[in-house]
Amino acid sequence: MTKFENIDNGENILRVAIEGEGPVILCVHGWPELWYSWRHQLKYFSKRGYRVAAMDVRGYGGSSKPHAISAYTLRELASDVVAVARSLSSEPVILFGHDWGAPIVYYTALLHSDAIRAVAGLSVPYLPRGDVLSLDFFEMIFKDKFFYQLYFQEEGPVEAEIEADVADGLRKIYFGIPEDVEAFANKPRDAKLLDGLRAPEKLPAWMSETEFQVYVDAFEAGGMRGPINRYRAQTQDFDELVDFRGKHLLQPACFIGGANDGVRRFVPGVDLFKRAGDACEDFRGTTIIDGVGHWVQQEAVAQTNAAMEAFLKDL
Repeated sequence: MTKFENIDNGENILRVAIEGEGPVILCVHGWPELWYSWRHQLKYFSKRGYRVAAMDVRGYGGSSKPHAISAYTLRELASDVVAVARSLSSEPVILFGHDWGAPIVYYTALLHSDAIRAVAGLSVPYLPRGDVLSLDFFEMIFKDKFFYQLYFQEEGPVEAEIEADVADGLRKIYFGIPEDVEAFANKPRDAKLLDGLRAPEKLPAWMSETEFQVYVDAFEAGGMRGPINRYRAQTQDFDELVDFRGKHLLQPACFIGGANDGVRRFVPGVDLFKRAGDACEDFRGTTIIDGVGHWVQQEAVAQTNAAMEAFLKDL
């Protein structure tokens, strides 16, 4: 049975779902998701001797939703993760992170190394801070074309676009984005996020209407500003994390991704998933799951759990 705790980190409250007893695994979701994105992992690993927790990231679900962009830097979000970790365990914990949750757990491991035992990243590999702000890099490679992270920088338009019909917007984001991210980027620069995306008449087998409604209800209640602010905080991250330029992860790490994930080819002509272990000192391997897209731990439950379990056995 899933239990919920509210854990304080200063003025912010983090809602955390918990199942099982044993060494702690803490799961961190990405955009636009919830603790609920880890429901299958909560059940699976809690039956295998772990205390499994999945938090609503700041800005989402039942967690605090501060207004300021500066509240969503990687330092701030890592402080939430470590606050939850230390509340749940006196020993270092294992982190699972998906999408934006992956950079959040990577930087939690870097900033609070004593509290983190190991890190599994899903869908977004660890790439250390470089010499160029990622948004500036995207400006160069996409030029006059649409790229969602650039569109997200202006406060207001994307929130209004999605919040006008949350159910339709989430259907298009989850199920209507082409696997070929370069094709998605061929929209003109002044396009909107949902332009050209089609919501399926029937949801895929990996998500029921009842499950989907959990997300709809949460984002109708909480809105999109907090979640989108994570993208806007990247400029501040670049300044705050200068000391981590080129920094390697020291903890045991692994990577899991879907073969059809558009993140894999954010940079035209480059397979980012092949770089997953480049900056990890104790990399335990990459698992690429065929026929699967971005929402890997929900789309391919058995394969994802198997890869995670193999990683845990080697710790």
